[in-house]
Amino acid sequence: MLNIESLLQQHFGFNALRSGQKEVIEAIVNGHSAAAIFPTGSGKSLCYQLPALILPHLTLVISPLLALMKDQIDFLNTHNIPAGSIDSTQSREESTDIMQRVKSGQIKILMISVERLKNERFREFIKRIPISLMVIDEAHCISEWGHNFRPDYIKLPDYQQQFNIKQALLLTATATSHVINDMSREFSIEQGNIISTGFYRHNLNLSVIPCNESDKLNFLGNYLSSHQGQATIIYVTLQKTAENISNWLNQNALQAEAYHAGLKNEHREQIQERFMSSQGLCIVATIAFGMGIDKNNIRHIIHYDLPKSIENYAQEIGRAGRDGESSNCLLLGNYHGVNTLENFVYGDTPELYGIELVLNEIKNSSGSWEVLSYPLSSQSNIRLLALKTLLVYLEIKGIIQPQYSFYAEYKFKLLITQNDLIQKFSAERQSFVQAILQNSHRAKIWYSLDLDHLQQNYQTDRQRIITALDYFHEKGWIILESKQMTDVYQVLNNQFDVQQLAGDLYQKFKQKEQGQIQRIKEMLALFQSQTCLSRQLAVYFADHQLTQNCGHCSNCRGEYQPWPQSLPLKPISASELQAVTSELNNAIMEHFSQPASIALMCRYLCGITSPWLTKIRAKKLGCFGLYEQYGYAEIRKALIA
Repeated sequence: MLNIESLLQQHFGFNALRSGQKEVIEAIVNGHSAAAIFPTGSGKSLCYQLPALILPHLTLVISPLLALMKDQIDFLNTHNIPAGSIDSTQSREESTDIMQRVKSGQIKILMISVERLKNERFREFIKRIPISLMVIDEAHCISEWGHNFRPDYIKLPDYQQQFNIKQALLLTATATSHVINDMSREFSIEQGNIISTGFYRHNLNLSVIPCNESDKLNFLGNYLSSHQGQATIIYVTLQKTAENISNWLNQNALQAEAYHAGLKNEHREQIQERFMSSQGLCIVATIAFGMGIDKNNIRHIIHYDLPKSIENYAQEIGRAGRDGESSNCLLLGNYHGVNTLENFVYGDTPELYGIELVLNEIKNSSGSWEVLSYPLSSQSNIRLLALKTLLVYLEIKGIIQPQYSFYAEYKFKLLITQNDLIQKFSAERQSFVQAILQNSHRAKIWYSLDLDHLQQNYQTDRQRIITALDYFHEKGWIILESKQMTDVYQVLNNQFDVQQLAGDLYQKFKQKEQGQIQRIKEMLALFQSQTCLSRQLAVYFADHQLTQNCGHCSNCRGEYQPWPQSLPLKPISASELQAVTSELNNAIMEHFSQPASIALMCRYLCGITSPWLTKIRAKKLGCFGLYEQYGYAEIRKALIA
């Protein structure tokens, strides 16, 4: 451990590793794969940053957010650890420089998003780079039991093999027993190399405060007035709520800024930078804010609205008190937002006809099936994430197998003349470059390459063409753009009964839906319980180290109160709902030549978007979201009555 301790002091200024870090780092340095399940803010990143200095080749980090990557890169570079990222915000010169430094071994840590691995140009590049370690941040995303399962993550074990990466390190703060089992199985991690340091943090004071919806703003104003100058995040569900609360606070002389996905990237970055550099700014945010925020003095996390799940709650409160100082985590509890949370879940379940449409496409394909996600989502009326999940289900069932992804369209702009480009090469290579230019359609400035036509007219393969274009781009002879990501699958079995398989898959989605509804119920049960909140959370996350009550949550302090009952909503009838969906029905019939389904009407009335509703501009019809306070299940029941 002498080398590790020396590097720790030299690069990070620490004299010793924290509990758990030592075990994970030793496992990695000794050639094993490992998983680090540590609370938010407890030093998971060091578990790959330090070994990266010792391992012989590149450490490839899969990270979920650009903001997180940027912060990590800045941190590493200030500690004299050569690191970089490749992302969509970079210029040609920036990405080319990073790739050159990776090739030459100057960069030890490369950070990318999981989506980058679908980029055929990037995969061709990274295949040629020796990699010692693949690191997967937010690794719970690989599991269907995880709270934000991301289908692209499930392919990471295959990429590990494809790129011949011997070791993997999985990092997460929120892993239940199911998730831990999935992670260890998919990446062949031995039980002894799964290191969990426990979920409980003694400096977080958890409080559930029953509060009528009409009283929340006044409570918030009074609370913030008595804690001015202390960094605070207030979490809400909807973008408009973030704006409304921020405006109200500012009108009442309490400085606050709204942050949500509806703001432009540049504006969001400015808000984040102000928050990071200030002592006491208050941010009113949707869940778009927080991941990767490494600010150690956040004193207050307030859940104005209910979080999406226990896992989301755990991640969000985990941003408080990273300096170890006492911090307050308040949840303002009532039933007002429950229907909204459940409606989001119902809105993600694809309809049976959409699944059948996808299956018919597969059945009618001959061996190879090319998928453009956006058009298929639009045709089937299946949201993109649900469509990705459907394709993963079909992979698991042995119906399709992913082959590769490519861009359907390549465009380039010459920075030198055609003749100069051709003269850069000789013999057969010169003929090849001429063929590329001859099979590219030129507009005013941009050339569009006809890949199929080129391969018909010149004896070459796709990989050589892409490699050549990348080389031209890298040399600064062209500017290259690629569009329309296409996923190619091999159809392993098209001898299936469409209706039967669609029914099975639909039921699987319904089970997933019910599982998520159950998670909301579990969350409500936690927040309405009378026993120690910290201890219940620890048990939920497979942490049995907290053997007694924490003594400082609201329940332990004897502050438990039942939640206020919601006022009953006005009863709704089928005739009333049919009247307000008449415009929707007309628009759906006009665009898709079929009446709106019950599920589509429910989404429309609850204010839940879907590809078809987006296509007909449903928000402009007048009644979109008119019944968002009602539950999806209640509206559905009224419509079929």
